[in-house]
Amino acid sequence: MKIGVLALQGAFIEHIQCLEKLGVNGIEIRQSTDLDGLDGLILPGGESTVQGKLLHDLKMFDKIKQLISEGLPVLGTCAGLILLGANVINADSQNQNPHLGTLPVTVQRNAYGRQLGSFVHTGDVGAIETFPMEFIRAPYIKDVSNDVEILSRVDSKIVGVRYKNQIGLAFHPEMTDDLRIHKAFINLIKAS
Repeated sequence: MKIGVLALQGAFIEHIQCLEKLGVNGIEIRQSTDLDGLDGLILPGGESTVQGKLLHDLKMFDKIKQLISEGLPVLGTCAGLILLGANVINADSQNQNPHLGTLPVTVQRNAYGRQLGSFVHTGDVGAIETFPMEFIRAPYIKDVSNDVEILSRVDSKIVGVRYKNQIGLAFHPEMTDDLRIHKAFINLIKAS
């Protein structure tokens, strides 16, 4: 199994370490040819505007969008969720089309404020009970289409969803020692 982790900016090393602990080959995605032959893709946390711009500059944007549309399983965490979102509130209007738009949700960027607004919450994520959710300058999901499964809420705000081959999380599972979300993503890949 070969899972790519977008390695342009953000918390990609932590995702690769989680995959390695589970015995899976994590590949750093830095150019378009790195996308060939993947079984799954992780879009990590970081700065969504920078990541979106780099995806365009490196000619990876359209290829990633096509792969996701064709069914490639993808896990987007924090900035990765923002990249997947069809609608983004507080998007950088100077960056032309920075979002892939494959996940039919509306995402509120920086919903919890600046770095000082970061926090940890323990809650359920779908069938995964009592998961330690690390929120760092996190977004949340303001609205979802009818066919999106809500996996998790914090204080009535949606922070985790699944839509077909896509999982979007507002928090950072890679920043914890709990590997259950990465394991669930691997199981999604095996089932697809």
